[in-house]
Amino acid sequence: MTHGICNLSLVSVYTEPSYRSGIATQLLFGEAFEVKEQKGEWLRVKLAYDGYEGWMPTACCVDIDKEDYEALGGEETYITYDLVQIALHDKTIVSLVLGSSLPFYRDKKCRVGERQYQFDGNARFPERLGTSRTLMENAYMYLNAPYMWGGRSPFGIDCSGYTQMVFKLSGIRLQRDSHMQAEQGQTVNLLDEANAGDLAFFDNEESRITHVGILAGKDRIIHASGRVRIDAIDHHGIYSKDTNRYSHRLRLIKRLL
Repeated sequence: MTHGICNLSLVSVYTEPSYRSGIATQLLFGEAFEVKEQKGEWLRVKLAYDGYEGWMPTACCVDIDKEDYEALGGEETYITYDLVQIALHDKTIVSLVLGSSLPFYRDKKCRVGERQYQFDGNARFPERLGTSRTLMENAYMYLNAPYMWGGRSPFGIDCSGYTQMVFKLSGIRLQRDSHMQAEQGQTVNLLDEANAGDLAFFDNEESRITHVGILAGKDRIIHASGRVRIDAIDHHGIYSKDTNRYSHRLRLIKRLL
């Protein structure tokens, strides 16, 4: 196998070829990858969507030809906008989470490898949704999703996975990690000049960017910390009413819309 695609609901990509290693990220149904190396039942893959690399089991994917891979890596696809909905191949059901890709979608059918799936749910082309209002509507759909390192779904998501998926739903590609996302977009100099949908980044004591969230206004932020939640923000950072203290120190604000 040289190229593949995820044909399951959600597949974890690990830092090492072992289930005991940490989760680096996740693949959603319909997302493609390039195979860089194989060790037994494990593949080291480079994801077409964001170039992220890691290890995944061979049993959790099917192969595709280079032509399909290049088509999926270079262009946006239709995306699912239901929290959960099913796709049907013959009599086999696959549950698709919010933000899953529907490769080569037409007439309520998509093709994953050589298999065709029927999808009767809410499917849209994300480039038609690239506004601040629709981005924030998508952001609120993940509210109360539990935090999970490496996660990208409403059933477990981390801070940069959250921002990446919200922007995917609006047709904008973000890199996977917060410090990578901080290199994208245009800098907003002051919080008072920020708009809903801008990204706010936060650093640690070593001045490394370690957290990101989406501004819901000039004094509120929605972000994944324990769960996807809404907190207060000012020029110092995020203030948690649960603990009555600042939880994250503001570093910079970026605009992509």
